[in-house]
Amino acid sequence: MTNPSRRPDAVPPADTAAVRAREALARKWSYLVSSVIVVALSRDELDAELGAQLDAMCAALHKEPFDPAPFEEVGERLVALGYVNEPGLRRTVDVLGKGLLALEEFSATEQHTVHVVGGIGALACGFVSARARAILDQQESMQRSLLKAAHDAQRDQRQSEAKFAGLASSSTNGILIVGLDGRVAWGNDAIGDILGHQPEPGTRLAELVAPQSIVVFRELMERVLAERDEFQRERMQLVRGDGEFSRVTLTASLLRDDDGKPSHVLAMIDDDTELALLQGELRRQSLHDVLTGLPNRQFFTTHLETVLRRADPEFGVTVFHLDLDAFGLVCNSLGGRVGDQLLQHVARRLRAVMSREQAMVARFDGDEFGIIVENTATTPDIATTMASINADLAEPIFVDDHGLAVSVSAGVVDRPSPDVDPTELLRMADLALRQAKKDQRGQWQLFHGNQDMERRRDHALAVVMPGAWEQGDIGVCYQPVRVLATGELAGVEAVLHWDLSDRCAELADQTGLILPMGEWLMRITAGQAQWWRQRGELDAQFGIRLTHHQSTDADLVSRVAKVVEETGMPHERLTLCMPVGVLGVADAAENLSTLAARGVRIALEDFGLGPRDLAWLSELPIASVCVPKDLTRRMDPRSVALIPAVHEVGVNICVDGIETAEQAAWWTQVGADLAIGAHFGSPLDAGDFLKEL
Repeated sequence: MTNPSRRPDAVPPADTAAVRAREALARKWSYLVSSVIVVALSRDELDAELGAQLDAMCAALHKEPFDPAPFEEVGERLVALGYVNEPGLRRTVDVLGKGLLALEEFSATEQHTVHVVGGIGALACGFVSARARAILDQQESMQRSLLKAAHDAQRDQRQSEAKFAGLASSSTNGILIVGLDGRVAWGNDAIGDILGHQPEPGTRLAELVAPQSIVVFRELMERVLAERDEFQRERMQLVRGDGEFSRVTLTASLLRDDDGKPSHVLAMIDDDTELALLQGELRRQSLHDVLTGLPNRQFFTTHLETVLRRADPEFGVTVFHLDLDAFGLVCNSLGGRVGDQLLQHVARRLRAVMSREQAMVARFDGDEFGIIVENTATTPDIATTMASINADLAEPIFVDDHGLAVSVSAGVVDRPSPDVDPTELLRMADLALRQAKKDQRGQWQLFHGNQDMERRRDHALAVVMPGAWEQGDIGVCYQPVRVLATGELAGVEAVLHWDLSDRCAELADQTGLILPMGEWLMRITAGQAQWWRQRGELDAQFGIRLTHHQSTDADLVSRVAKVVEETGMPHERLTLCMPVGVLGVADAAENLSTLAARGVRIALEDFGLGPRDLAWLSELPIASVCVPKDLTRRMDPRSVALIPAVHEVGVNICVDGIETAEQAAWWTQVGADLAIGAHFGSPLDAGDFLKEL
């Protein structure tokens, strides 16, 4: 690309009016030239380039005696720009011939007119000379390129012939060059290995073909000579020198001379015996795990489809999806090599444990294994099988003087329908495995269809929640918090409401949507509380339950602060309820303490009235606790033995899920303070909530 440049002697005039006149002429020149040429410059760059050339020409016109050399250089510079052709020169001569004489700085004397005419002529001469040199350079370059191409073609032909000779000689495939009359002209050494002898030149190729393949061979040659396709391929048998037959694949194609006419037939002969062995080995490798030698997931899935079809209708099959517990600790602490040896040990032990059954053991990905058992009347139950596996793996194996033992967790699908898709069956087993590993290790979980349907429905709802929220299908409802003893209003709880699910916050927590949605809930709630308070309709404590994800959110404090600042809601009028299970997480405990220090009331949800739950009350600034619904319905006297201890540390007890007067009376009697539930009012939108108070 040609960059715009300004000549060092091209000094613009000091007069402002003259400067503007030159700039206008340069822009006009640039506009007219760019309409008929293409250069590798932007419009601004071309304006600057031609402006510099115009300054140089004007400077030359002012000098005495007049020297047309700068004009000639401008003509050469136009050629150097790239694609400036005769129309471009014509526009240049036209605009400069008129424009220079129209400039006020050159209208004083007739001498300038003579200089302008001479300068334009010099410019044209410079352009023509530079253009001629450029054309000669291009022609010379083209001649050099043609000569190089010819030399390269000759060299490539020699190299191609040498490469073919080398490849043909070293190839393990048999290669024959056959004349159009069907006689062998040349063969490599590999064809001798396939046939057991080297065919002599002049031998008819048909004589090497076994009788049972002669029809196939003749049809193939007919297609080749008829030029139906670039090449033809057929499997056939050739006669060996010892009278035996070789199974081969013969591929034939035409060779042409320099005039493009067919001259010979090239026959490539692959020995299918070795190919079959190689294909078998590749197939085995593609279906087995390299490290353990076990079948891989692909083989397991294919086998599963077969087993399901042939399974005993009475006993069916059982699928186990196993996962090594704490395998990552082994690899992270002792290295990947030790981990690989441990996986090999587990593979051997699993095969040994299942050797008494008609079963396949496979390795899936990483530290996951699969087992498919074709059950019989003597097949142990699932618990016995899992106990045997874990008992066997519990015996230490020594790797680099490290005694290692592992356990496995498992998801199990027992006696599935024979019509189930194998991929779907593996998904079921994987879901059961995730459930087994959820809270503990060394356990197994049986897949339940009803739970899977519910889980799928929940997942489907969770993924469409963002759209529902965007469309306004998700809103905020309010339910009263009552004093158990008197029934008077103690506060208001704000909850997310969606017609499609009563577990809106829980579903949003699964996808992370709860973070922006939870902040939105706080903003709507705080704004509504302030609206009611300013109108004198309701002045109460407002509570919001936080999910696990919200409670551990590093930005929780800043989110709350932003909402309070925007709405003007007093900190002390806001109650945030955290699940008691998150208190062991440092971020959650820090959020709780910081919010409490700012005046926000903190409550604990799912408070189990146990000794460990009680310990949190003395360690953290908790204002109240909320008893979960299952404990509320149970009304077990043993679960409320610690209520006096909760009161002793100045914490209120709220009972969640009160549905009947009987429940309300019982919890009032045992000392609970507050209650939420259908008995005291269901969640309603803002307008209906005030009507029901």
